[in-house]
Amino acid sequence: MSENIDKKAYYAILFEYYKELLTDKQIDTFICYYNEDYSLAEIAEEFNISRNAVWDTLKKVVSLLENYEEKLRLYEKDQKLNQYLEDLKKHVDAEGLKIIDNIEEME
Repeated sequence: MSENIDKKAYYAILFEYYKELLTDKQIDTFICYYNEDYSLAEIAEEFNISRNAVWDTLKKVVSLLENYEEKLRLYEKDQKLNQYLEDLKKHVDAEGLKIIDNIEEME
């Protein structure tokens, strides 16, 4: 995990990379807890499940996200790519900057 961001933000970033690999239930639970700031009790009530089931789902999602990043490293690679592009901007002409802008728009 990056030292510059807290765990909640880190998981939110990983979620954006890997959410397509999660189930609908996992996605909904994650969004409620991390994005909408629902409590475990509120999520449990919303989905008519126990708070323990909510907690287990959240632990599983976090574990999956960390596992996906450990194996695929999409976030890490994206961070490196952005740093390389920033470094490259210092060494190219106007035409090169246009190409870098095009690459950044792809993300």
